[in-house]
Amino acid sequence: MEAITFRLAEIELAGLANFSLSAPIENNKPVLLFLHGWQDNAATFSTLWQRLDADFNLVAIDLPGHGLSQSRSEDNYYHFFDYIDDLHQVILQLPVKSVCLVGHSLGAIISSCYCAAYPEHVEQLILIEGLAPVVEEPTLAVQRLKQGLKSRQQYRKQRERRKARAMVSFDEALQLRANVNGLPTTCLVPVVERATVERDGKWYWRHDHRLRCDSLYRMTLSQAQAIMSSIEVPIYSIVGSHGFPILRDNPQQKYGIKQFSQVVVAGGHHCHLEQPDVVSDCIQGFISPQRD
Repeated sequence: MEAITFRLAEIELAGLANFSLSAPIENNKPVLLFLHGWQDNAATFSTLWQRLDADFNLVAIDLPGHGLSQSRSEDNYYHFFDYIDDLHQVILQLPVKSVCLVGHSLGAIISSCYCAAYPEHVEQLILIEGLAPVVEEPTLAVQRLKQGLKSRQQYRKQRERRKARAMVSFDEALQLRANVNGLPTTCLVPVVERATVERDGKWYWRHDHRLRCDSLYRMTLSQAQAIMSSIEVPIYSIVGSHGFPILRDNPQQKYGIKQFSQVVVAGGHHCHLEQPDVVSDCIQGFISPQRD
């Protein structure tokens, strides 16, 4: 995978691809576009790419404020819907008209919403430990708004201290991330390499600390159902046996999804890191029959 850059209207995004963005794709291989989760980065899929490289055209991005991508401007925050706009600008720069979206967690939710808005650009959805927008009861709207505004005030008070927070070594950063994710450090080396920067002998996280600010708004269940039930392409859900239980609780019926299949693999929320052979086999098995 080679480093690439997407120049969007307001921001530049870093990415990785195994094909050129500046020339037509001459092979007949499907194009898989990978979207990572919250406070993660494109390298979370690196072990999958090693297994998929021969059969697919692969491309992945770091979302704004993540990995090597730029952060949003100082007068902005990370509204969920803006990620959908970012994805649309990326897809329009690809040398193909449609792609297979592979999303993990937040990246899965972005993929679903994008597919509802722009079905002509999506052939299939492969969603790892993520599916539909996070929902809340309408009665919690004021509480959500107040909590989100409070988190921004907290960020403004602490931003300089947060930026100055350093780790003494890469190994410390790696261990911290392993503790948070509940994973062996060996699974996370590429992710943490892309997530950190070394300055004057100390290590810092690259991600924008505004990512930790709470949302000001969440959809209702009926809004999420309207989005998910409008998707016409096949949805393939890959979930971990110890991941989020709600993802295994009959989501097809809950959201009225038209074409849906799901497989449960051993592991947790980052099952693609724990079981890369199994997950890559699942991806290949899903896409091949769909294209035959």
